[in-house]
Amino acid sequence: MDKLIKGLLADSTVNFYAINAPELVERARLTHKTSPVCTAALGRALMAASILGAMQKVPDAEVSLIFRGGGPAGNIVCVGRQDGSVKGLIANPAVDLPANENGKLPVGEAVGKNGTLTVITDLRMKEAYTGQSALVSGEIAEDIAAYFANSQQQPSAVFLGVHMNSTGVTSACGLIVQAMPGCSDEVLEKVEKRMYSAQEMPNLISEAGMSLEQVIDWLFSDLSPRIIEETTPLLHCDCNRERLERALLGMGDTELLKMADEQNGATLLCHFCNTEYSFTKDELTVLAAAAKAAQTERKDAHA
Repeated sequence: MDKLIKGLLADSTVNFYAINAPELVERARLTHKTSPVCTAALGRALMAASILGAMQKVPDAEVSLIFRGGGPAGNIVCVGRQDGSVKGLIANPAVDLPANENGKLPVGEAVGKNGTLTVITDLRMKEAYTGQSALVSGEIAEDIAAYFANSQQQPSAVFLGVHMNSTGVTSACGLIVQAMPGCSDEVLEKVEKRMYSAQEMPNLISEAGMSLEQVIDWLFSDLSPRIIEETTPLLHCDCNRERLERALLGMGDTELLKMADEQNGATLLCHFCNTEYSFTKDELTVLAAAAKAAQTERKDAHA
């Protein structure tokens, strides 16, 4: 089962978030019919969004990650929630690129690095907080680390990895480690060295059969790792018919009546989960009447 754990190292002077989510990434692959390189790119971004969402202390908080790198895969948009659930999409899921000389999927080439990572944190207050950082490589993990350093002034070490074979995702895991006030230089040096070994996480989990907890113990055995919370990251889209109705209402009565007459109905697609919502001509007519009534009410309120 997929898992996301939060924990502390070195007498609570370092916190970490570790995720193992092959089922989540495989579901995303099947939902969006992604090529191998796009599966890796979207999978990394989804795991990052899941972790950033879980970092929030406010219930129902959401964190949106928007990667605009200018690469052939197009933009990636992921939304992580406080409970670790996540949804996401990649603009051109079928784009495929051959593995590089090291046998690795060229995620950075697919995403591109001539652009930005925008992070929108919604804590259910009046306004959401928006931060932005220039992309470093398009490899996702390095770009997340750069965002923390540049926009949050929070030095962070980030690893995100997705492995595949001919049948699908075999491993998807990640780790974000952040120093807290009072962390010594000695501990920072140890953590930095151990993050090089984090590259082994996918193989340790999928091939050696180690649990996420065992991997953390292996990486940070002399830093007294302590797990404080555990949750299950899920691929979950929160779209529904009522939300789509509100979107249609926002189009106004004139446009809705035109759509009803010319198209005899409408079908809307949620790009996060590829679910279709169909509205008949009569339903659009009813929505048009509701939109007109709402517009009249607003005019009367301002009169």
